[in-house]
Amino acid sequence: MWFKSNRYWVAIGLLFFISCKQETLQNSGKEYPIFSVQNGEKTVWTSYSATIRGRQDINIYAEVSGKITDVRVTEGEIVQKGQILFVIDQVPYQAALRVANANYEAAKVGVASARLDYDNTQELYNHQVVSKYELETAHNALRTAETTLAQMEAQKIDAENNLSYTEVKSPADGVIGSLPYREGTLVNSSMSDPLTVVSDNSEMYVYFSINENQLLEMAEQYGTLEKALEEMPDIQLKLNNGKLYEHKGRIVSISGVINENTGTASLRAVFPNPERLLHSGANGNIVIPTTYRPIILIPQEATFELQDKIFVYRVIDGITQTTQITVSPLNDGKEYIVTDGLQVGDEIIASGAGLLKNGMPVKKTGETDTIK
Repeated sequence: MWFKSNRYWVAIGLLFFISCKQETLQNSGKEYPIFSVQNGEKTVWTSYSATIRGRQDINIYAEVSGKITDVRVTEGEIVQKGQILFVIDQVPYQAALRVANANYEAAKVGVASARLDYDNTQELYNHQVVSKYELETAHNALRTAETTLAQMEAQKIDAENNLSYTEVKSPADGVIGSLPYREGTLVNSSMSDPLTVVSDNSEMYVYFSINENQLLEMAEQYGTLEKALEEMPDIQLKLNNGKLYEHKGRIVSISGVINENTGTASLRAVFPNPERLLHSGANGNIVIPTTYRPIILIPQEATFELQDKIFVYRVIDGITQTTQITVSPLNDGKEYIVTDGLQVGDEIIASGAGLLKNGMPVKKTGETDTIK
């Protein structure tokens, strides 16, 4: 009887101990902010290193030899198509043109004389005064004179062109680059370095590259790369000083070939440049917005990494449960776009995950918030 009574009190004691233990565990749970995950949308701005070029950068070379006698522009000057940039010594080319003109006029006289002689010989031949041989000789003399005239005309045109080349003109509207050659410098058409560069910077081409995975994501998002060019939103340009360029641009071309060495594809964007603030050869960063919807967003402080994998703590019945998640590589440094591992309605620890362990009791701090 005593044994049964003792067993009874032992059982009561065990139940009391377990109850106290559970109550102690529940009371020992620390408070953490807990969020309920919902669908939302997110625009992520991704930055890519870029190189800025003028709409066209035209190297200006000398087409004739001689000393520069006049430099009519300054570095950075805005020029118009046809404007004279340099003058090369014209004296020898003016003399050559005078000689060519004189030879041309002499050749014209030679043709006129040969034609008179041929016409006179033809008349005599018709009256059987001269032989056919004499007629052929006169005809050959006329043809020779005409050939000489054609040669003299070509030399005259060549001399005129050479003289015109002594005035080096701008082939397009643009801005003058550096001027490494000054008056007195001897230049020629075989020089490897240009006299200057005329940059048409009314619009600027900005070149940048994206990797193969980003190219595939772009194609998947819009259906095709052609549709991507049509439907992609305007992009921005961050200048080298860290400021955003005030005018937005558009991507106008995507290379269809991936570079085998770098694994990237080249893209070209166009930006207006009315204030001439952008300069050819400068660097910057293209900033592209990508909008995702519907998506699950979580704060990055709600995650922790272990062996290059990302985890969160879901809260199930007040107890933490370690959950591995997959996130998009695109992020703004504050939030992750979750692609796998969480569902709408899940509750997660929003911050302080690094201090927790799997199976710990936790309490909510106030009302449950949502992440959208």
